[in-house]
Order: sequence, then C-alpha cells, then structure tokens
Amino acid sequence: MVNVAVLGYGTVGSGTAEILWNSKEELSRRIGDEINLKYVLDLRDFPGDKVEEVLVHDYEVIANDPEVDIVVEVMGGIEPANTFARKALSSGKSFITSNKALVAEYGSDLMKLARENNVSFLFEASVGGGIPIIRPLNTALTAEDIEEVSGILNGTTNYMMTKMFFDGVDYDEVLKDAQAKGYAEANPSADVDGIDACRKIAILSSIVSGKFVNYKEIYTEGISKLTTKDFEYAKKLGRRIKLLANAIKKGDELTAMVAPYLVSEKHLLFNVTDVFNAVMVRGCYVGDVMFYGQGAGKLPTASAVVGDIVDAARSLGRTLPGGWGEGKQELCDHKELVQSYLVRLEGGAERLEEVKAAFGEVEVVEAGVCGEIGFVTAEMSENEYEEKAAKLSGILGMIRIGE
Repeated sequence: MVNVAVLGYGTVGSGTAEILWNSKEELSRRIGDEINLKYVLDLRDFPGDKVEEVLVHDYEVIANDPEVDIVVEVMGGIEPANTFARKALSSGKSFITSNKALVAEYGSDLMKLARENNVSFLFEASVGGGIPIIRPLNTALTAEDIEEVSGILNGTTNYMMTKMFFDGVDYDEVLKDAQAKGYAEANPSADVDGIDACRKIAILSSIVSGKFVNYKEIYTEGISKLTTKDFEYAKKLGRRIKLLANAIKKGDELTAMVAPYLVSEKHLLFNVTDVFNAVMVRGCYVGDVMFYGQGAGKLPTASAVVGDIVDAARSLGRTLPGGWGEGKQELCDHKELVQSYLVRLEGGAERLEEVKAAFGEVEVVEAGVCGEIGFVTAEMSENEYEEKAAKLSGILGMIRIGE
C-alpha cells in the first residue's frame, strides 16, 4: 500500500482528495499497488465532509508516521511549506507541491535533500496548473537542446488583456471585473505586476539550463501601464498584446524576462485568450511545440498533482530524475535582445521629422488615436532603443514586438 498525506484542503487540496478517492481503483492499477489517502492536514474542520475520516490538525502526526510514503503540499506560501518539505524529505518521504513560490525560492535545496534521501521532489502543477510542461521537458524532450521557452503563464492577466482587446474595456474596469469573478485577488500585484509569471519562467529556465535561475534577477514588467489605446494600435497592426514570459538559450547563455509583447497571427500563442495558459517550446530538432490548457482551477491543477503522486508511487526508494543540478545560471542582459518596438508619442504628424532624426525610417501606425503619433522602429537592441528614445520628449509608451 502507498500512503499519501495532503497538506491543505482548499481548492486544489480538495480536488486532489476527490481524484484520489474517485479514481482509486484505476490509479492503483497504474501504480501496481493500492493507493491510499491516509491524512489530510488543515486547521479547519469540515463537518459532514468525507475528509473528516482522515483529517488531522497537526503536521507532526504525518511527519512521525513511518507508513506515509508521499506528502503533497497544496497550501501555498513559503512557510510553513518549506519547513514541512524539509521534514518530509529528511525522513524519507517523497514531496509533491503545486507551490511556485516554494519551488522558485528553495527548489534547489529541496532537490538536493531529495537526492540525499533517495526520494523525489516533484512540482508539475507549480508552473502550468493542469498543463503538462515540466514532465515533457524532463522526459519527452530530453533529446532536444531547448532554444526557447515562451509562455502565457498567468490566466488573470490574459483574461484582462482579452477583455481590453475585444471589448475595449479599460484597465481599472477590467481589473474590477477579474476580481469580481475570482480571477484576481484583492491585492492583484502578483498577477498584474508579472511576479507570478516571473516565478514560473524562473522554474522553466532552471530546467532548460540545468542550473538554478534566481527569479529575483529576471527583468519583469506587468500590464498595469497598458491602456485601451495600446490595443487600438495592436488591432491596426493585426497583432495582439500578450504578457509573455520568455527564456532564450544560446549555447550556455540564457536570457529571461517577462513583459507585454505584440505578437502576430503566426505566433503559436496568438489565439490563446481568456483565462487559458499556454507554453511554446522550441527545440533544436522538433521545432516549435505548444502545451495549452487551463493553468489553474480545482480539478485541472489537482490532475497534475495526482500525476506526480503516481510517478512518485511508482518509484519509491529512488529519486526521479528531473529539475536541475547544482550551480547557478547567470543571466544575460535582456537589453541586448534585438527586436522592434511600437512607440507612442505625444503630438502628431508634425513630429515625424523629429522621430526620423532619432530613429531613422519608421513605420507610422494610423490607429485613429487623437493627440499622439504611433510608429514601429527597425530592429535594434533595447540599449540602442533607449539611446534613441532619449532624444525624444513626450514618449507615452513602448511595447516590444515579437514574432
């Protein structure tokens, strides 16, 4: 029998328990041994819920039970998750988490601890929710030298930008709408400032490079400065604005960043709308492949968690390969990336000569926006862009242009 303990009975925790109960027979068949949900840890009581049969309020009950093989953390936050993970791994229990903050901050330490104790530390649900991406990178795509990972990794911001693009809703209004629907928190900073996407691309970057990437060193922009005018220019250009989390690898060099990008209909992520997430992976042999689906939600995320449980249960007594090794990956300056830019400038056609003096030939974008002029630059590094932009007064905004 393989005994499992789940830490947290919120949205994902209850979904995980539901799948373990409802699919017990099929999961046991796939594992080759009976799977048993022995404990659920939560500070709350749940009168009348099936969970009462296995509910405990003290983590030490789980930590000190030698029959527990796998501990699953779906509480969120750094602590006490980090402490619980270390106790579990040190006592020979595999540890599974959906906690991106924990993995981004302490993933390297926890992987090392898992290897030392011949157990596994798995975190499929930490990046794409229900979208499988970590396992494919560690298994199906291991023959590839991954050249790029580009993702829409936050459903809240993707929903907001979809409404701004198609419905012309301004930022403040669409944020209130997202909060009312439960997509955005009362304090939406983690989503709208790009922090959530930053942690996720740090995890993927670490896997791609094989070394730890510190999310605090990744250049990150959010969407709070976007206006409905930006989306008018996007429509005129036949493009859409997406908050992209990118990791670009050339040899041993890696560049990672999070920022809004204008993408064309040729881009695999062009049609990813609403709360959906997607990740595009570019391999040296396979070319471009995309993983698409629900990046959050009770059962989609729980499905990824249970997938990790099955993998860990099949491999008791040894450490599953994956994640990244020791050492730290230094990041290249994102300002060295070469691309073109959509620039919005105060004024009108009378400023075109001034624009050309600064940037050379540009493509003027007639989006029907009063009181300003929009133009697309030639391709150049961001360092070059900043040098040229410094020659112009009244720049209202800039958005990078992708494929």
